[in-house]
Amino acid sequence: MSSTPIEDTIRLKISETLNPTTLLIHNDSALHSHHTAMRDTISKETHFRLIITSEAFKSKMQPARHRMVYSLLKDELEMEGGIHALQLKTRTLEEEERLREKKRIESGGKV
Repeated sequence: MSSTPIEDTIRLKISETLNPTTLLIHNDSALHSHHTAMRDTISKETHFRLIITSEAFKSKMQPARHRMVYSLLKDELEMEGGIHALQLKTRTLEEEERLREKKRIESGGKV
């Protein structure tokens, strides 16, 4: 049995549905475990930051992209001890490449 079942489910659902070229999952739950709302929860997987690059986001504005992800993770967001906070960065491959190029230029070509 996995020690990170919610993270595993996030990875599986997003990978199967959005076929991302980038999927970074950061479990920030430990940073929030001292908050009053988190004191009585048994889950160690409540706060996540996701960076997702997928062509499934092409021609969609950020709110629509976020709704796609929220819809995929509906059960995990609604369950007791499930996801309490979800921060999303959603991009297309083209947007990721532009961001990479911008960083390269800003660093003087060293990226």
